[in-house]
Amino acid sequence: MEQQQRIIFTVTNDLNTDQRMQRICNTLQLAGFDVLLVGRRRSSSVELTKQSFLQKRLNCWFETGILFYAEFNLRLFFFLLFSRVDIIGSVDADTLLPGTLASEIRSKKLVFDAHEYFTEVPELVNRPAIKKCWQLILNFCVPKSSASYTVGPALAELFSAQYHTPFDVIYNMPVQREHTPQHKANNVVLYQGDLNIGRGLEETIEAIAQTNAELWIAGNGAVKQQLTDLVKKKQLSHRVHFLGSLLPEKLSLVTQQATLGINLLDEVSLSYQYSIANKFFDYVQCGVPVLCADFIEYRTLNQQHEVALLCNNKVNGISAAINKLLTDKLYYQKLLDNCKLASQQWNWQSQEHKLIGIYRNL
Repeated sequence: MEQQQRIIFTVTNDLNTDQRMQRICNTLQLAGFDVLLVGRRRSSSVELTKQSFLQKRLNCWFETGILFYAEFNLRLFFFLLFSRVDIIGSVDADTLLPGTLASEIRSKKLVFDAHEYFTEVPELVNRPAIKKCWQLILNFCVPKSSASYTVGPALAELFSAQYHTPFDVIYNMPVQREHTPQHKANNVVLYQGDLNIGRGLEETIEAIAQTNAELWIAGNGAVKQQLTDLVKKKQLSHRVHFLGSLLPEKLSLVTQQATLGINLLDEVSLSYQYSIANKFFDYVQCGVPVLCADFIEYRTLNQQHEVALLCNNKVNGISAAINKLLTDKLYYQKLLDNCKLASQQWNWQSQEHKLIGIYRNL
């Protein structure tokens, strides 16, 4: 009996909340590949959720900064060097170097999955030396890949020109499913995702004070303490609620209860300007209109189905947009109806055939 091809995907998170990789791995496992997803164990990690594919976390002494990346990449390199594998799927620049070196040494196929414009994330904007190091890694590694793909057309075009190698597009869309009707909470604005700089969270918290809404924040990250302090300073503890990191099924139930979803980003970051966040499609799939950054990919998607009110990342603009969505019932209903239509097209089922084709054609 012919042995299944083994794909090892590599990420730097602890796996449980990475919905994109869960979808990718599940699709390829069901398509006949033997899939292993490798991430890292954090001090706060809980037990892995059961999946159709194999999962492994690497233990690290360090959790943040350059020492973490150096240690994790070294551990990952040796893991890939001695594991059974046919295809290495490196996700973003922070796992690409060990994947490239291991694939070259062992003559295995390398696939690069770029979730974002890594060298232009806000954390690197004012750190030119570190940014240059990551760019050198990308310049060396990306042309060696057998296939590459990213999350949207604009980024695919940019990367194809930059690295002189073709990039396909696999949108970050959720699985289409029938939802059990959830009771809608009154005037609830929801943010889901990592709590990092440049996500419009500080501005949204301040804007909430100028509305008749609550803000639910589902996620954890580097700026959580700053956000908590801001909520206390503004005396908004009764209006702003931190839900922590939620597993996908629980997050879906919470999202369905929201009135609108927040997807606001700082225009200073080129990574954000070219992004298509999975939360955008998650909101739509759950029937929740979006208050969204006015960036290229979102303008294009909103022309297909108007599901979002596009706005800037300023406090007054955010509060005005929230108030419009809460008070203009006809406009809100229009967006709500369009979410239902868009969810029939913007789903993972529309992406699976292309993803499977990429790996079968290696």
